[in-house]
Parts: sequence; structure tokens; C-alpha cells
Amino acid sequence: MRIILLGAPGAGKGTQADSIKGKYPVAHISTGDILRANVKAGTELGKSAKEYMDAGKLVPDEVIIGMMEKRLLEADCKDGFLLDGFPRTIGQAEALDLMLAKLGIKLDAVVSLEIDDDTVVGRLTARRVCKQCGEIYNTVLKPAAKEGVCDKCGGEVIQRDDDKESVIRKRLSVFHGQTSPLIDYYGKKGLLITVDATGGKDAVLKILEQRKG
Repeated sequence: MRIILLGAPGAGKGTQADSIKGKYPVAHISTGDILRANVKAGTELGKSAKEYMDAGKLVPDEVIIGMMEKRLLEADCKDGFLLDGFPRTIGQAEALDLMLAKLGIKLDAVVSLEIDDDTVVGRLTARRVCKQCGEIYNTVLKPAAKEGVCDKCGGEVIQRDDDKESVIRKRLSVFHGQTSPLIDYYGKKGLLITVDATGGKDAVLKILEQRKG
């Protein structure tokens, strides 16, 4: 199972990935995780990425693709992988196609999690996080027992700046401008599966199993 998960911030890509991983031994790969791992390990690609990050610049596609290639060759990817949040642009998708062809890997599907902007805003503005231990809460679905205080460690529970509506709206605007064209790109390749992102945590798993069945 070699899958790309597409979806706006807050669409639930991580939740759907966890559901799939609970059933199949696949690696869940996000660009952020790869970047952090390479920077922490001090790899040549990590050092290059850190220079751009420290300068407040975007890490170039060729650096990300280089990290992705090394990651896909690791042992936990032999039974499949889920790419979360990558590619983000047509340029990255084309570079990924070339890299996968070089490795002899074929994608099985590209899943687009469909959700409207107002639902995303509602989800993310309700999110809260403990400054001390990182525990995540939701003011609607999973509030802290005492407002502003973490149930686990007693730390301060806050709303992060990037979970405020104005920031979320900007992130959604970037997503629609850069990433939405990927839906057409993969649709033309016959790889696209559209899934309602409000259909529950197992929505993608159910559809993938129906296709396999």
C-alpha cells in the first residue's frame, strides 16, 4: 500500500493515517518529521536544510526529495508507506514521480480528504495544547477538566498562534492556491480517490479496503 494523503490543514490526515497503520504495517511519513530527523542527525541534507530554515527561507524541493528518497529506502517502507503533506505543489509532484520511477516504486492511490473551510476553522480554533507536556485538547470534543490547566501534568493549556482564525484562513488560502491543483494532476493519472473528511476516523481505510476487496 503506497498512498499519498492530500488535504487542507485540519482535514485529519494524521488521524486517517493512524487508522490505516492500525491495520497495515506501513510507514507514516511527513515532510516535517523527515526534516527534523535529518537536522537532528546532522546529515548533509539536514545541514543544508537547516541553513535555509535558519535564514527563514523555504527548503528547496531538491533537498526535500533527497531526504524523501533516503526515507523510502528504509526497512519500514518495504510493506508500503503513507505520504502525509507531500507533495504540496505540482513541481514537487513531478519531482516525486521521477524519484519513484528511479526506485521502481508505483503509487497505489492518492487520497484527497474533502472538507469545507468553515469546518476546518471550527476544528482548529477549538484546539488547545499544554505548553509543558504537549497534550492536545479540544474545547468541544475533549476539553481539559479545569479550563486552562492540563489534566496530565498541571501545565498551562493555551491556544497556539497558528490555531487562531486569521492564521488558519491564510494557511487555507495557501493550500488552495498551491496544493489543490494536485487534485487535477493525480486525477488525470487515474490515481485520485476523493473521501469525505467528516466521515469518521476510518473513512479512508474503509474505502481502501473496498477497492482491494
